[in-house]
Amino acid sequence: MNNGREILATAAKAADSKRAENLIALKMKGISLIADYFLICHGNSDKQVQAISREIKDKAGELDIHVNKLEGLEEARWVLIDLGDVVVHVFHKDERSYYNLERLWGDAPVEDLTSELSQ
Repeated sequence: MNNGREILATAAKAADSKRAENLIALKMKGISLIADYFLICHGNSDKQVQAISREIKDKAGELDIHVNKLEGLEEARWVLIDLGDVVVHVFHKDERSYYNLERLWGDAPVEDLTSELSQ
């Protein structure tokens, strides 16, 4: 029903609505078998990381997007939300640079989120 791009847009808007910082979408098609897109962002506190993650989960549910897995919510250091074609990584700001997924997956093209985030 929902394609990867629509799921990505939903997750990005939900994260943005909770003031997630430095949202980056990586196009993983042909690079990883895990998902078509990775959405990476961070929050500045445990509470914000949890709020961002819950908002993504709730908005996905409203649109009948199945949440396959949600890990790390209690610790709020690195929350992984598996939405099928999209895997969302919500980091605490202190953890993001340490794991540096953008560099790890540096061969993945960045997907432009401008139109989703300007609405």
